[in-house]
Amino acid sequence: MSPIRSPDGSSPPSRPANSPVSEPGPAENGPPPRPRAPQPSAADTSAPEGTDSAERLGADARTLDERATREMSAQFEDEKPGRVLTGPAGLLLTAAALAVAALALWQVFRPLSQGSKYYLIFFLAGVLPLVFLAYPANLRLRFRRRRPGDTGPPRPVSARPTATDWVLVALAVAACLYPVLPMPLGSGGGGYNAFLDRQGLLAPMDLVLGTVLLLLLLEACRRATGWILPAVCLLFLGYGYYGGLLPQSWPVAHAGLDFSQLVDAFYNSDSGFYGTPLDVAASYIVLFTIYGAVLELSGAGRFFVDLSAAAFRRSRTAAGRTAVASGFLLGTVSGSGAATTVSIGAVTWPLLRRAGYPPERAGGMLAAAGVGAILSPPTLGAAAFIIAEYLGVSYLQVLGWATAPTVLYYLGILLSVEIDARRSGVRPVVIDVGSPWRLLARFGYHFASLIAIVGLLAVGVSATRAVVVATLLAVALSFLDRAHRLTPARLVAALVTGVRGVLAVTAVCAAAGIITATTTKTGLGPQAATLLISGAKAATSNPTLVLVLTALLAAVALSLLGLAVPVTASFVIGWVIVGPALIDLGVSAPAVAMFVFYFAVLSEVSPPTALAAVAAAAVTGGRLVPTMWQTLRYALPAYLTPIAFVITPAGLGLLGIGGAQRIAFAAVVIALSVAVLAVAAGGWLPGVGPAGAPERVLGALAGVTLLWLEPVAVTVGVALAAVAAAGVLVRRQSTGRAGRPRAGSSANLREEKP
Repeated sequence: MSPIRSPDGSSPPSRPANSPVSEPGPAENGPPPRPRAPQPSAADTSAPEGTDSAERLGADARTLDERATREMSAQFEDEKPGRVLTGPAGLLLTAAALAVAALALWQVFRPLSQGSKYYLIFFLAGVLPLVFLAYPANLRLRFRRRRPGDTGPPRPVSARPTATDWVLVALAVAACLYPVLPMPLGSGGGGYNAFLDRQGLLAPMDLVLGTVLLLLLLEACRRATGWILPAVCLLFLGYGYYGGLLPQSWPVAHAGLDFSQLVDAFYNSDSGFYGTPLDVAASYIVLFTIYGAVLELSGAGRFFVDLSAAAFRRSRTAAGRTAVASGFLLGTVSGSGAATTVSIGAVTWPLLRRAGYPPERAGGMLAAAGVGAILSPPTLGAAAFIIAEYLGVSYLQVLGWATAPTVLYYLGILLSVEIDARRSGVRPVVIDVGSPWRLLARFGYHFASLIAIVGLLAVGVSATRAVVVATLLAVALSFLDRAHRLTPARLVAALVTGVRGVLAVTAVCAAAGIITATTTKTGLGPQAATLLISGAKAATSNPTLVLVLTALLAAVALSLLGLAVPVTASFVIGWVIVGPALIDLGVSAPAVAMFVFYFAVLSEVSPPTALAAVAAAAVTGGRLVPTMWQTLRYALPAYLTPIAFVITPAGLGLLGIGGAQRIAFAAVVIALSVAVLAVAAGGWLPGVGPAGAPERVLGALAGVTLLWLEPVAVTVGVALAAVAAAGVLVRRQSTGRAGRPRAGSSANLREEKP
């Protein structure tokens, strides 16, 4: 691409596109510098065609930019950054990762005859040891000696696997493979069938190795995601063991389980370590992460961003639209909110800065657009596959349920972008890119594999086979681009990257078995549902209001839960604890599943953690707390739309359920609700002018009322929205001001305090 220009043709002073970003050293007692994203590819200077050396230099520069972006993305994922292994440890990890990938692919076309659980045992045996190689313990951080002239903060010593790590690797292999050990070992061992026959009456060796695996999974989760999820698992474990000591009059009390019963439930049942979450990780997620790595290395990510910039290059709000469209398209590759935020921010933040967006507002836009990656078909987050397994439906059905809410989510962000452009007077930015049609003609083949997934699912091909075929297609098509062709070495890198991407998810999914097994054994799900419903009934006896209050309490609980644990674990816990309450009140299972899914995902933009907002603030250099509040403003409609799934039967239309008339009615009404809420949050009615406090309050009431998809509520909501719009029109006429502030005004560009 050519450099970005202002409309007058002048070029801004800037560093070269691929020059390193230098940060001043911190003050003696000041904080360390904020990590910064690699600088833009939207302002890249392309090498002239026809010279191999220029092409190689351009490709090398792009590779460095992409590598820096990936490294920064890792800092803001649900999981912690892993080690970069070299030498024998690196070779071992590469070989093991290739073996895991080969096993996953083999299981798609030649499933192991002993069944799914047998496969899961080998999959976990291949993945869990790699967690201890790839993720350091970080219990004690050692620093290297400071040298004269070092001005920055001390850096940790390069971590390599320690002796303890290798011991944990050996224990993980032994504990995972013990159920299939063919030889007797005391009163245990004896092969897979003998292990299953001892269900409910474990041998001492079974109990020992089951306990070892329990501790290893907790440590693997701690290394990969932090302390909170292991603490939650221990809380459930303690509840299972000590729950019998609670007063039996309490709703959550139970008869009590001894430790051997708990280990049996975890190690030798279908609801424990080898339950549905791990099955999803081993059967679906690993294949989709490999597919995402293949697409990324084949250049699809860069193409999607370039296409977004080209599509809106002549628009007055080109910068904002490009960021939102890039988030949507990159979501089809990434499936990670924080990673997508960093990727689009590295490219579009220079555009937003030139347009006059303050760092906090730009960061909020980037974070909200990036989180949409987890909501965007066809590669939704891991929880979407768990929904398909829990409900016994095809993955295509889950994609259908997610389509309309995803469109509404991005509609809300786009409307907010348009409102901000008019309210803040952002400057138009001309992006010197080629025609989008030319880009599509040259690189449009990147869409082929995505279309292939949906097409194959539509004709009845399983999701696992569909993604494998799409991966092979993406590999073949990569040879159409010399800079991104997947040679054998790059293909190995893609496979290893894909397997590494599933390490933390696998640890989380296996540990989630502690939660699901404890809930199943103790009956906590129905008890918690009764407690939640009783709390709502304490406030009102009206069945409709009970449902609304229960949904609101569930939304708050899920939002708080999502602040502490990764999205996948948040969904599993929410499904087994909150889900039964809504189902008991007559809400359909698909609506409950999508309700829990959306609030689990939105934890990435919810203060005070808001991983995506933290990543965006690192990219833009903005203040963290204002960036979080701006993110919340952009994503506001997404917090309210899931409520419509559950409070009225008409909300099923948003999920594509209930016939064409219901679907159309729900989509139009909720689109109006999203638009009104965007106006209320942004304080501007496009085409008219600024909205005052009374009009914004009326608009917020209208948007919330429209969520109740019943004729009377819709009529009232439309009337309130009309009154609010009329108030904005009257305000404009009475003040005599133009409907848009003067572009470039420093007063208009000043960031609002949250």
